Amino acid sequence: MANTATSAPEPIEFWDVVIVGAGISGICAGHYLRTRCPSLRFCILEARARLGGTWDLFRYPGIRSDSDMHTLGFSFRPWADSETIVDGPRIREYLEETAAADGLHADTRFGRRVRRASWSSQTRRWTIEVETEDGRERYACRFLWGCTGYYRYDAGYTPALPGLGRFAGPVVHPQRWPEELALEGRRVVVIGSGATAMSLVPALAERAREVVMLQRSPTYLYERPRVDPVVRWLERVLPQRWASQVARVRGIALIMLLYEAARRFPGPIRRFLLTRVWAGLHRSTRDLLDPHFTPTYAPWDQRICVITDGDLFTALADGRARVVTDHVAAIDERGVQLRSGARLDADVLVTATGIQLQVFGGAALEVDGARVSAGERMMYKGAMLDGVPNFAMTLGYTNLSWTIRCELTCDYVCRLLEHMRAGGYEQCRPGAPPPGVRAEPLLNLNSGYVQRARGEIPQQGSRGPWRFPQNYILDRTVVGGPVDDGVLELR
Repeated sequence: MANTATSAPEPIEFWDVVIVGAGISGICAGHYLRTRCPSLRFCILEARARLGGTWDLFRYPGIRSDSDMHTLGFSFRPWADSETIVDGPRIREYLEETAAADGLHADTRFGRRVRRASWSSQTRRWTIEVETEDGRERYACRFLWGCTGYYRYDAGYTPALPGLGRFAGPVVHPQRWPEELALEGRRVVVIGSGATAMSLVPALAERAREVVMLQRSPTYLYERPRVDPVVRWLERVLPQRWASQVARVRGIALIMLLYEAARRFPGPIRRFLLTRVWAGLHRSTRDLLDPHFTPTYAPWDQRICVITDGDLFTALADGRARVVTDHVAAIDERGVQLRSGARLDADVLVTATGIQLQVFGGAALEVDGARVSAGERMMYKGAMLDGVPNFAMTLGYTNLSWTIRCELTCDYVCRLLEHMRAGGYEQCRPGAPPPGVRAEPLLNLNSGYVQRARGEIPQQGSRGPWRFPQNYILDRTVVGGPVDDGVLELR
């Protein structure tokens, strides 16, 4: 095969489709390609040694999903258990079983980190440069599919905390949790109040002498049971597959209803959420509601955090954990000095201070030698970038489980590939957005990790196929529409 750079070596493998990433998105993409596009040859490139993505990376105590497994699980492999909020190892086990059922291990090249992908209009192919432990490899394909999510896997986010380097004990970010970390008899300060901290604190409280969650500002909480009584009832009266499907539809509907109500009626939903927290707190700790669990922002300006079976409230009531709302003034060898003048002595500091976002696993993307800046591009149908040929990427919702949007994207990409095969097309790309389409942020949250990534992640448009609505029903209408819609250029 001819290459655009005549001095470069030939790619070692050629495929119809190359998928980058073997987490939820990559496994889902592999299943859809195998079942919807059986004539296409594909492979999956995964930087890690195992599949699972986020659920293989994060190993901190208490790791779990905020999404219930009937929506986080795949529609083609329904979750068959009434325990719906499960821990990270069980999620990874489910992903392993799903990949094995589709034979995806044989299609996956582990230990392959994509560094650069270059499109040539002359050959109508992508050339992919991959880094391995032993050196470099090259691949080529007709269609490239980014399934890397938007987390930066090699490093989480730690703000500039004054004096952090002076602390004498371990400083741990949950994204790099050491297996040998001893907690028994030690005082732990967890800096942060997001989803990670909410699941981490109760788990640490079972082992440590004392755990303090230090937050700058409160977060909205929503308590959910690990075992859903409605799902358990459905399993008694319906066949398992039907029960799982009903539970999935119910889960989507409830979250969409809460989200839409929060955007339209923030005041009543705020009172509803705070009332639930007050009821969930044990009688002896209800004075913690204000200031520690009363946010100053509107619901869904940031993600609502889930706590399971009231585990955080129980740890607070038992005295095994406590919450402090304050700012870090300085850190010294023995702990944290707060802006209020108070002090937190600590033996271990956990910086649950967030994640960093990046697109396409941090790999460079080029079209005919010109670098593609994702932050300057607009997403088409939440799956492609304007002006970038034969390329798709999978992103999820902020208000529903990742898998719900993932399957919409997979269905669309497979319909697109089959349309190209049937019509003899070799190239597709979204045309430029028309002048009347206003660019807007893709992720509609004011969370720190989103604000830090402005300019790094793609944008969405104000209308039409350029919009990325946080609404599954509206999205299905647009994404499920005709492939040849007059916006997508087919050659």
